Amino acid sequence: MLDKNKNFKTRNHDTPIINERIPFPEIRLIDPHGDQMGILSLEDALKSAKNAGLDLVLISNKSNPPVCRIVDYGKYKFSQEKKAKEAKKKQHSSNLKEVKMRYKIEEHDYKVRINQALRFLQASDKVKATITFRGREIQHTNLAIELLQKMAKDLESVAEVQQSPSRDGKNMVMILTPKK
Repeated sequence: MLDKNKNFKTRNHDTPIINERIPFPEIRLIDPHGDQMGILSLEDALKSAKNAGLDLVLISNKSNPPVCRIVDYGKYKFSQEKKAKEAKKKQHSSNLKEVKMRYKIEEHDYKVRINQALRFLQASDKVKATITFRGREIQHTNLAIELLQKMAKDLESVAEVQQSPSRDGKNMVMILTPKK
């Protein structure tokens, strides 16, 4: 057995290695129906694939011996691309959205900010709630903390606090993440 096959890596992660490009002398072969045919030499596996009018595709080089399968390469490549596309659809990268306000915000404006944050959280995005201070307003950090805590309480059914209210220069910041 070769010890090199454990460290073997494909040139391009997207394209599988097929037929004569497979560098292993012995492989574990799976037939087109998904049944194991056992451990064979590469030459015997290639003959079996040619007799079936199909290709020999390297499925996994992590095991010892590596696993190959007899398949129609065109169909195999199509199904792999389709699986990758489906996986990409299901993936949602969580963005950080920001909701800005002042500590002296009016009730209607506060509700608008709550609705914005709610929309962001329902879209699986994180929300950064920022209260900006101007001039001497920085003395009223306790009012800003109370407002952010009120916001967290109003959104507690859909969000959890990732970062509690903290001062960041002339701002007070809190980060909320969607509940799972």
